[in-house]
Amino acid sequence: MSKGQASRNLRWRAVSAAAGLTLALAAGAAWPAESVLFIGNSFTYGALSPVWKYRAASVTDLNGGGVGGVPALFKLFATEAGLDYDVSVETVGGRGLDYHFKQKASLIDRSWDHVVMHGFSTLNAAKPGDPALLIVSAGQMAGMLHARNPKVDILLTATWSRADQTYPPAGHWHGQAIEAMGRDVRKAYDAAAAASPFVRGVVPVGDAWNRAMTVGFADPNPYDGIAAGEVDLWSWDNYHASVYGYYLEALMVFGRLTGRDPMALGPRETAAAELGVSPAQASALQKIAHDELAAYRVR
Repeated sequence: MSKGQASRNLRWRAVSAAAGLTLALAAGAAWPAESVLFIGNSFTYGALSPVWKYRAASVTDLNGGGVGGVPALFKLFATEAGLDYDVSVETVGGRGLDYHFKQKASLIDRSWDHVVMHGFSTLNAAKPGDPALLIVSAGQMAGMLHARNPKVDILLTATWSRADQTYPPAGHWHGQAIEAMGRDVRKAYDAAAAASPFVRGVVPVGDAWNRAMTVGFADPNPYDGIAAGEVDLWSWDNYHASVYGYYLEALMVFGRLTGRDPMALGPRETAAAELGVSPAQASALQKIAHDELAAYRVR
């Protein structure tokens, strides 16, 4: 082979390698988005608020109920941050993880990249405050998900104090400070996460609600009226969340799952504008989420 021919062959191989790299990069750009599954109940689907059906077309409701909810808020936040997730939701009102494990495995038992899940708001509907059922069912669910994808990232959402469980005499946390239920719920979710080797950790939503009340953004007692300049994190039943409460929940999930700072979304964030949250309120909620996530990381 002549030196000229050899030189041409080398140039051809170089061009071919470059073309192959270009095709590989193009193929990489077309890789599917990471999947995220939300498992929960009304605290995930946004009951008693406009969040319930918000941007439902942006997520896949595995039960076909047209839910947008917190998953749709998360999806929008991620998009605004330049992230791409394929988000699905499986929710049934008034149910814990034990129900989803027993009755919804046919929908849930597949390979997911990320799963965010929580149980009933009082930990156990029949035994309020008892963490045993949550610990067992979270472990069962995590085990099933891990069997499908050993790399699955699983987070447990520790939910908030219910005013209706604190202020009325019949409430399980009656006579205690409003923050007490949230702290008890958080301890139970910490225990559930510690009991399973497949759970990365907890999204401390209840702690963020407590912070919102401590800093004077949210009124701690909706039964005696809402103080001027403060918001009500609960809906009219003093049980479920208002738009503000669900917005804060979604900020916490977004920050915990992605590692991004919720404050980067900014005061003109789209969901806030569409749901009637003012720029100042959006900034305040983002700051609360930022501070609580920072506190969680150093504990």
